[in-house]
Amino acid sequence: MQFYLDGYKPGDPFVDEPHPSVAERPPGLPDTADVVIIGCGPAGLVLAAQLAQFPELRTVIVDRRDGPLEVGQADGVACRTVEMFEAFGLADQLIHEGYQVNEVSFWRSDPEGSGAIVRAGRVDDVEEGISEMPHMIVNQARMLAYLRDHMRRSASRAEPYYGLHATDVQVDTDGEHPVAVTLQHVENFEPTSETSTIRAKYVVGCDGSRSGTREAIGRRLEGDATNSSWGVLDILAVTDFPDIRLKSAIHSEQGSILIIPREGGYLVRLYIELDNDRDGEMLRDRSATPEKLAAVANRILHPYSIDVKHVGWWAVYEIGQRLCDRFDDADEAREPRVFIAGDACHTHSAKAGQGMNVSMADAWNLGWKLGAVLRGTSRPELLRTYSEERQAVAQQLIDFDREFAALFSARSDGDEGGADPEKFQHYFREQGRFTAGVAVRYQPSPLTAASPHQGLAEGFPLGMRFHSAPVIRLADAKPVHLGHAARADGAWRLYAFADRAHPGSADSRLRDLARFLASGGSPIARFTPPGADPDSVIDVRAVLQQGHRDIAVDDLPPVLLPRKGPFRLVDYEKVFCPDPATDVFDLRGLDRERGALVVVRPDQYVAHVLPLDAHQELVDFLGGVLVEVATSAALSGGS
Repeated sequence: MQFYLDGYKPGDPFVDEPHPSVAERPPGLPDTADVVIIGCGPAGLVLAAQLAQFPELRTVIVDRRDGPLEVGQADGVACRTVEMFEAFGLADQLIHEGYQVNEVSFWRSDPEGSGAIVRAGRVDDVEEGISEMPHMIVNQARMLAYLRDHMRRSASRAEPYYGLHATDVQVDTDGEHPVAVTLQHVENFEPTSETSTIRAKYVVGCDGSRSGTREAIGRRLEGDATNSSWGVLDILAVTDFPDIRLKSAIHSEQGSILIIPREGGYLVRLYIELDNDRDGEMLRDRSATPEKLAAVANRILHPYSIDVKHVGWWAVYEIGQRLCDRFDDADEAREPRVFIAGDACHTHSAKAGQGMNVSMADAWNLGWKLGAVLRGTSRPELLRTYSEERQAVAQQLIDFDREFAALFSARSDGDEGGADPEKFQHYFREQGRFTAGVAVRYQPSPLTAASPHQGLAEGFPLGMRFHSAPVIRLADAKPVHLGHAARADGAWRLYAFADRAHPGSADSRLRDLARFLASGGSPIARFTPPGADPDSVIDVRAVLQQGHRDIAVDDLPPVLLPRKGPFRLVDYEKVFCPDPATDVFDLRGLDRERGALVVVRPDQYVAHVLPLDAHQELVDFLGGVLVEVATSAALSGGS
């Protein structure tokens, strides 16, 4: 983490100085905004946290609750989501507080016919090498608290507005703020006599499966319920079930349970299958209680038992897989102005642990794009890629969730058509990359090249997230993870993996690239606004092949020692060397002779792989996404 660029100041260095516009803002809800976000759930707050990184923009986030969520709802945090939180500087807190899922145990009915359940297997939860980050369990309310704290510490000093229910969203055809949002003031979800209207350049509905924003733009959730109901209990309990502190999938003749240990060492979550016959009366009468759900859990766990001492949160829900065909209001003639994200555009079961994670990924995908368009570094048509990319991901999630939920609910008692629990165990292992959140691959588009140069960097597949690796930072010899150098700051990143030559030698391809990047024709010169730091739009990082003791800082070209801030201080954290224990060139299949240039989007997805000397190809690709500084002022604000 770098700070003091603008001068030394006492106090917490993780609290940014407020942007000058903060002091100029009148109290209360503004009349206009660049972006209005409806809903303070996972998608809404990730989007707000990303936009808070651009304090010159006015972002307003509203929620119909009286205050922040306190308990319950989602809890599984996939490896990829922890990687994302690292970009916000929040991963350490999340990992420190949460429960880390290391192994999963599988239980089934005793094949000997005793009527008891027996352990059928035990596997690693996450395949070795998928991510440097673990699979975590943290209460959704705490995840949202991290994001709100991040917003408060940002230069935007952003805070949600509670007690506001969006009742209408209307888009005009022109004007600087063409979207009007009508807000009903509410207390404890009950309307008061007061309403407000705020006009915005863009509106994002993160308002759940009953989204009013979705209805306002004429989109519909299409799909079917599965006629399968589940109870959820967050409990403190005493039990003789031996794997209570392991994630456990239990299939018995009496039903299925997924056990998720929770943070703190004592709390545990039970996802309990409710049988339409045995538990039918409870479902029909909607008479479920924690006591009734615990009785079902004990029925399934036989011969083990669980004695519930305290209930922190509980719910009953029905599984349904539903999806919108588009996630915005765009048509052939008009660029999008209103978007939907998270449960507003896709719903599914909770057992695969994907809902909160995919919703947050929706928001990050959209957030940097909105920031780029509103700040004038990209054209408004960039925003079309949000629906194109994320709708395809949501479809994959729906397909996966349908099969996962069916296999999880399959009986172990030999019913015809029922999948064997061993098949579920195999499926769980095979689908580990998907559940870890690292299987997403965006198709070729203006943001993802169909590169013929993939062989230069086999371990960084185009369209997939940039897979971090251990390296040694040259200037201070610190072991770090390469991907952790990237912040959620909206910048594109060029990772230049050097050829074998010494970076100061005449035959170094890296030296030639650095010379080009320092020239007037480089993408840095063409796409960075006047007066901005040289890495604010395109951030260049280099990984050398030499050991960190074999290269000196003064061997580096100036573009890798950029001067920044009001004092033109040197940034020494742009260059890395291989970790002798785990050489990144071997780990990620990088071409040692020619090197490779890996272009990475602001949301950490690989956009292009190029030879180090493909200077014009680099300019052409980035020119399809970024705006030349000579015309950026005309596009500022996305109007």
